[in-house]
Amino acid sequence: MKINQFIPVFAALILFAVGCNTAPQKADEKPAAQSDAPEYFMLRPELEKAYGYSHAVRIGNELKISGAVSMDEKGNLTAKGDLGQQMKNCYTDLDKILKHYGYTWNDVVVENILTTNMPEFVNQSAYRNTIYKKQFPTGSWFGVKELALPGQLIEIELEAYKVR
Repeated sequence: MKINQFIPVFAALILFAVGCNTAPQKADEKPAAQSDAPEYFMLRPELEKAYGYSHAVRIGNELKISGAVSMDEKGNLTAKGDLGQQMKNCYTDLDKILKHYGYTWNDVVVENILTTNMPEFVNQSAYRNTIYKKQFPTGSWFGVKELALPGQLIEIELEAYKVR
């Protein structure tokens, strides 16, 4: 081969190498737009510290919320014997947590409900239509023997996702 035959091939190799020369992201670098560091939130800090849990954690675009139950700021059961009101109280607490992070009910993708009285929950479940106006999340309903405090009839946990 003559030298002039190598010039086009050599030029093509240089252009290919330059075009593919994007700086790789270093293993310890995070994308500039989003941090994946966990952000924890306590709705009732003293109570949650005593029991050893955080009510919510956001990692990136995902928000995970521990089960909400019907209780006051001191951890006392509220609405004893009234599953419908306990459910409303749970949703009130969950709404506070969603709003804290700038999420709405439309961002909820998973809802798991635990209840000690499944037939009564099914009778009261239509209330969820006032919460989820756009679409319902995925999730499960579990009938359980008991919850953390005597008299608790329902516990609701959520996962939400939001493009930020």
